[in-house]
Amino acid sequence: MKTIEFKEWRKGLSELSREQRSELDRELHAHKAGNEVVEWLERGGMLEACIHCGGNRLYRWGKEADLQRFRCRECGKTFTVLTGTPLARLRHKGRWLDYAQALEDGLTVRKAAARCGVDKNTSFRWRHRFLIRPCQEKARHLEGIAEADETFFRESFKGQRKLPRVAHRRGHPASKRGTGKEQIPVLVMRDRHGATADFRLKGTAAEDIEPALRGILSPDGILCTDGAAAYKIAAKHLGIAHRAINLSAGVRVLAGVYHIQNVNAYDSRLKGWMRRFHGVATKYLENYLGWRRWLERWGQGNSPRIALWAAMGWENRFQQVMQT
Repeated sequence: MKTIEFKEWRKGLSELSREQRSELDRELHAHKAGNEVVEWLERGGMLEACIHCGGNRLYRWGKEADLQRFRCRECGKTFTVLTGTPLARLRHKGRWLDYAQALEDGLTVRKAAARCGVDKNTSFRWRHRFLIRPCQEKARHLEGIAEADETFFRESFKGQRKLPRVAHRRGHPASKRGTGKEQIPVLVMRDRHGATADFRLKGTAAEDIEPALRGILSPDGILCTDGAAAYKIAAKHLGIAHRAINLSAGVRVLAGVYHIQNVNAYDSRLKGWMRRFHGVATKYLENYLGWRRWLERWGQGNSPRIALWAAMGWENRFQQVMQT
């Protein structure tokens, strides 16, 4: 807006009603929050090379959605700090920190939408864009004694219009008790330092479990599981030291140190936390598993800014800054 136009616009402020002034104040507050997010992103992005070709001959090339845009002299392409990230092309940056706080609080889609003043469809889209990177962040190696156990989630086609089965009301009981085809198995692994990894499986046989176990344990690591034969077979094939806990016989701890109580406690927290969503679509299950891992990893030290760093894939960078 030009200076003359701004002066004319400002003269009309005295004619606004109380409700109009309150609405204007909310809009200005949102823009202020948006400016803070933009400054924070550009300060944390640290663009030193072209994200397309890796060239370092960059120069400023105007603005895009309030973000500084750069152009590469080598490939001629332009980009901003959000280009190539899950948050690219999302609007309303002034509400991102509020939404990050909603993720930290574990709010449902509609409650998060009401808190941030956006539509429920926007809230749903933001949730799964924010969770793309956290769901990829899981422990790659487990040290020492590692516990493993499977947990099950009911298969869900929530949100889909075309179903591979007859439609029924939400909460309908499974047609068969136990671990049938309607249950999705998830293998959860956790060491005594809190490092956690989980894997969605096709089944609970040894050939399904073995790929998840391969390479994740340290050479001197010990795998603790329940007495299921599939773990024994997979551990033997991979040459992993294995301790089986015979829970059906009432055994809970072997030699005072071998047990699966840590991973069972994590499963219990995961299931209790998931209950608020009244079932999650199976195709998004990994996103929710990553969401819970992220909450467990940061604990009380979490914050909306950390959530944004995680959504951008900058979590490791934030940890390096905190360590220095």
